[in-house]
This record gives sequence, structure tokens and C-alpha cells, in this order.
Amino acid sequence: MYSNILVPVAFDQGSDAKIRSATKVAQALAADDARITFLHVLEQVPGYVASYLPADYTAQARLGIEKELEDIAAQVPGATGLVVSGHSGRTILDWADDHDTDLIVIASHRPGMQDLLLGSTAAQVVRHAACAVHVLR
Repeated sequence: MYSNILVPVAFDQGSDAKIRSATKVAQALAADDARITFLHVLEQVPGYVASYLPADYTAQARLGIEKELEDIAAQVPGATGLVVSGHSGRTILDWADDHDTDLIVIASHRPGMQDLLLGSTAAQVVRHAACAVHVLR
């Protein structure tokens, strides 16, 4: 049983089902007093795109995502939702290291040619995590 579980959350097509699956796995593998953190990494919008977006786009997106994560976490005892900024793979790994995470439950997204079995973020997490990783396909 794991006591500190990280569930990275990406909001994309099909994310509701992936979040439900990841939540079930996290709860099944959690100790009775486990902490479960639902983490979303907000990546920087490229400059060539940012010029076409409203000035407060990032702040508004962050607020919306925080609300979604609060709603998800409210349904799971001992869970919290958190939004951080950075590059997805590296930020997930750094956060896990900094917070003594002992399990990461991550969904693998549509892979490209370079990642035939896992999505690029999931592949990076699997290759470099210092803790156990459970990958959902």
C-alpha cells in the first residue's frame, strides 16, 4: 500500500474516463491514511500563440483548471488538487521527488511514432521516476 500518491491530470479528449480510471487505481493502491494529489502542469503558451490570446488567458485557464481539480479531489478522501507551471514530464518528476511521492498513477495518451507504447510524458515519467509508476492505457 502506498501513502503518498501523485495522479497527473491532463484535460484533453477522453480525460474524464482517464481521470476516473486513475482515481480508482490510486484508491485501490492507497493505504488507509494516504495522501492523493491530483496535479495538472500548466505549460507555457508559445509566444507565437500568446499574441492571439486575451491578455488574461493564462490566469483564467488556471482558475478553471483549479476548480476542476478541486471538484475531482472533493470526491476522494485525503485528496487535494494542485496546478503548477512548467514542462509536464520534468515538472511531474520534480514534484514527485520534492514531495516524497511513493507512487505515480499516470495515463498514457495517444502515442506518436517516437513513443510507440507510451505517450511522451508517460514515457519520460516511467524512465526517470524514483518511485513506482502505474501506467493506464
